Amino acid sequence: MTELLHRLVHDTAQRVPSATALVYREQSLDYGTVAQLVEQAARGFARLGLKRGERLGIYLEKRIETVVAMFGAAAAGSVFVPINPVLKPRQVAYIMRDCNVRILVTSPQRAADLAQELATCPDLAIVALVDGAEQAVQQQTRTTLSWRAAMTFPGAAQPSRVIDTDMAAILYTSGSTGNPKGVVLSHRNMVAGAKSVSQYIENTADDRILSVLPLSFDAGLSQVTTAFAVGARVVLLNYLLPRDVLRACAEHLITGMTGVPPLWIQLAELDWPDAANRSMRYFANTGGHMPRPTLERLRTVMPRAKPFLMYGLTEAFRSTYLDPSEVDRRPDSIGKAIPNAEILVVRPDGTLCAPDEPGELVHRGALVSMGYWNDRERTAQRFRPAPGQANEICLPELAVWSGDIVRRDAEGFLYFVGRRDEMIKTSGYRVSPTEIEEVIYASGLVGAAAAIGVPHPRLGQAIVVLATPPAGGRFDGEALLVQCRRDMPQYMVPLLISERAVLPRNPNGKIDRKSLAAELADLFQREGA
Repeated sequence: MTELLHRLVHDTAQRVPSATALVYREQSLDYGTVAQLVEQAARGFARLGLKRGERLGIYLEKRIETVVAMFGAAAAGSVFVPINPVLKPRQVAYIMRDCNVRILVTSPQRAADLAQELATCPDLAIVALVDGAEQAVQQQTRTTLSWRAAMTFPGAAQPSRVIDTDMAAILYTSGSTGNPKGVVLSHRNMVAGAKSVSQYIENTADDRILSVLPLSFDAGLSQVTTAFAVGARVVLLNYLLPRDVLRACAEHLITGMTGVPPLWIQLAELDWPDAANRSMRYFANTGGHMPRPTLERLRTVMPRAKPFLMYGLTEAFRSTYLDPSEVDRRPDSIGKAIPNAEILVVRPDGTLCAPDEPGELVHRGALVSMGYWNDRERTAQRFRPAPGQANEICLPELAVWSGDIVRRDAEGFLYFVGRRDEMIKTSGYRVSPTEIEEVIYASGLVGAAAAIGVPHPRLGQAIVVLATPPAGGRFDGEALLVQCRRDMPQYMVPLLISERAVLPRNPNGKIDRKSLAAELADLFQREGA
């Protein structure tokens, strides 16, 4: 039974070596070829001196070498660190320093952009350039060589032996202190996640999955691991415009894709040609609540596709999903626990909440990650013993305490209430931004929206909504305010609604609430409220 990440590729190659595994632009590689490339990469990395547990950074767009480098590093017994390609040099260098990257796989242009910052990364020994010149360049502390040279590097060193509890990857996600934090995933975490997701989405070898999310994002990486677990095909897409996604769906007869709400909102506003949706078997949402009008529009344009509404956190990969058969009855639910996981709703004192009582979501099971890289204090805060689990005769089982507030109804379905650190406290009430945004989106008067709690001298926090105009329409803040007053209790009505041409997004495509909150922090002091 496959328990190691790289074995997902090799085991499938043994069963169906000629089945297509990866498609990138005009390239199409079968499983047999990908397995050979992964093995070659593992040997190359070992001969370059990458040792057990050492980190290999990958700063590339989605392409064949990106995937091969990830699985090759895992096969070598080392740890891959996918770095979002939209990050700027200073952010990239922070990640590389934080986890002591030894080898960096990137492109010549990206390496040139990083040149000054790489000088601040003392552990970096080798830079391997895809599309780079064959001649190696030796610098004082670092060697630069081509990807091909790295793959064929001479020597006798062999990949290290790997077991399922060894580290496989570090995924960096936004941190409350401003700097990203590295979530450490084991082989067991990633394989368990791939098997669980492919089980409930019912993936098969016949699926053609469109990879649109960054591979540095847990849900984006899951598209690849899930496909490899069942022998499906992955189409790698670095899209510029939403219409590029529709073109790819039509060209490759895509059967499934996963996106975040901002992408789905954009796609729902487009006219979908029949060729783009006729093969679609499912579509999935993660990274936030999908507005109901968007969901209804997508179900209209893809009538044969099953909608999977999911919730996850990087610390546990995936946590819940809503069975498509329940979407009509409870479209606002995040569903129930995925296979091989248990989700608890817990009070601050550690006891379990009653039905419909809000509490913190706690995830236990094989997908709970190993903790935060180089941050014992934060790991101890977030990874704690699972409530109610006997531990007198064994080591305590660690669960991940998400910081997300949810409630569970009498039938066991979960509903997202809000982030503990995003909840707005106004006039003595605790208000969920998600609940406000649902009303805003339902009005049909906006394209995208974010509700932010802003310090206020009288209210504690005032609710400010920033929104973009609807597609093809104009922004009408007065009409939106009338809608809010009609559909919300007074304490939830925004004190201010402001138009923005665009809303800032973080590297994973989500609305960047932290930057908006920082921008607005002294708004009402400036205005003398």
